[in-house]
Amino acid sequence: MTQEVRVVAIVDARPGQAAAVAEAIAAVVAPTLKEPGCHEYVPHRDTEDGNRFVFVERWDSAAALEAHNRSPHLQAFAAAIGPLLAAPLRVLVLEALG
Repeated sequence: MTQEVRVVAIVDARPGQAAAVAEAIAAVVAPTLKEPGCHEYVPHRDTEDGNRFVFVERWDSAAALEAHNRSPHLQAFAAAIGPLLAAPLRVLVLEALG
């Protein structure tokens, strides 16, 4: 049996680029939710820093997450937001303690 994987990804837009990043995020959500093994893929905007976006994700397994990372829509998303970022994308892959 595989263990479910949870992910928190943090995207920090350059000042003045938050709208463009939000647009790119909107384009990646629907195809991601259709991927096998995706149970949750919810982007959020930080209420204290409008340039920061946080994804909360839940995947069947590490293999499902790896397939997502190789998907054409995620690759296109990463290419689109790369020049818009103030800092490198941070991805935390988590496992439950209990």
